[in-house]
Amino acid sequence: MRSDADLVERKILPVVVERCSESPVLLLEGPRTVGKSTLLAGLAERLGGEVLDLDDVDVRAAVAADPAVMIDGPGPVLIDEYQHAPVVLDAIKARLNRSSRPGQFVLTGSARHESLPRAAQALTGRLQRLAVLPLSQAEIEGSAGGLLAGLMNDPAETVAAPASTTAREEYIDRIVKGGFPLALAARSDGARSRWIEDWVRLTLERDVQELSRVRQAHTLPIVLERLAGQTAQVLNGARLADGLGIDEKTARDYVRLLEAVFLVRLLPAWDRTLTKRTTARPKVHLIDAGVAARLLRLTADKLARRDPAALTQFGHLLETFVVGELLAQATWTDGIASVGHWRTRDNAEVDVVIEADDGRVTAFEIKAASRVGRDDFSGLRQLRERLGSAFVAGVALYTGARSYTFEDRLHVMPIDRLWRR
Repeated sequence: MRSDADLVERKILPVVVERCSESPVLLLEGPRTVGKSTLLAGLAERLGGEVLDLDDVDVRAAVAADPAVMIDGPGPVLIDEYQHAPVVLDAIKARLNRSSRPGQFVLTGSARHESLPRAAQALTGRLQRLAVLPLSQAEIEGSAGGLLAGLMNDPAETVAAPASTTAREEYIDRIVKGGFPLALAARSDGARSRWIEDWVRLTLERDVQELSRVRQAHTLPIVLERLAGQTAQVLNGARLADGLGIDEKTARDYVRLLEAVFLVRLLPAWDRTLTKRTTARPKVHLIDAGVAARLLRLTADKLARRDPAALTQFGHLLETFVVGELLAQATWTDGIASVGHWRTRDNAEVDVVIEADDGRVTAFEIKAASRVGRDDFSGLRQLRERLGSAFVAGVALYTGARSYTFEDRLHVMPIDRLWRR
């Protein structure tokens, strides 16, 4: 694994450049310190324009005092962490009322657009949003990262590949390191752990407080730790609230706050199978498997153990890790309409379902085992039967070595196919 995380070229950059030619305002959303500012600087080099860094207190004050003057420039105006001065959105709206030509503004934000008090309405219909996620393994390795696109367009050709040489220990190492550039650049495991803890604390103390006055702010770190314990599982609000002195509704409000600042992601339930037997509850995943591992105090040595508890924890973290990889590839793959999970009330389930704009579906089951059997395809098989020809490919991603077709449109692939051919 490469260690020069600061030099990684983000695969979403060409997508950002293309979207600038389509929309007057582009919003890049993602967690704090994920690399949005670096991406914005790279965009400024390509397109020109001035970067207004609203993390800088003086710049923020100037923008808040006279936003119309601060955004008045000939080239694209690039605004970093716009949520610190959301009044700038009104000035952008006024300028767009005079001209809606594409490529006028690029914003970055460490809070979801709809979570800001005035942001949801200000630029309706004039704003495109793109997610900037932690570094994918394909970006870290400098590989193509085209598995998702290949499966959507030519699954039979995509399945064939040399045997994997990635051992379980390497998967564990990649999980605990995660995908945040500064965590990857840490010189030791201890330094990485301290960075993650500081990052979580800063996000909770600064970004959450900017969004909402939390009645029991001291409870948020506990809620986050419990969500780490639920990662890759269907969200259980009652279990989350138990013993914290809050009710289930408050617990779910806290989850939405943590989602708003990109500490957690809720993978929605997906259902296009025309049945009332599917669950509507989302699955919860922490934004980064390395963050989840640290919150649970799970080191590489602990995860490498073969006892039942370690195997269960490894399975959950591995699923969160793979979901992150698939979502990252979705950000630079054309034609993605939705991503979710599928689960019926009689417990048939598929971990990730990705639907294309034209209705074709590619689905994934994530297995921590080094072998895949017939029973491991039960959820994918049911989904294939319900969707018919719209079901393009179902893949069981596992820690074994071989890629092969199991039966009609159902395949087995090593997890590292997400970043290796």
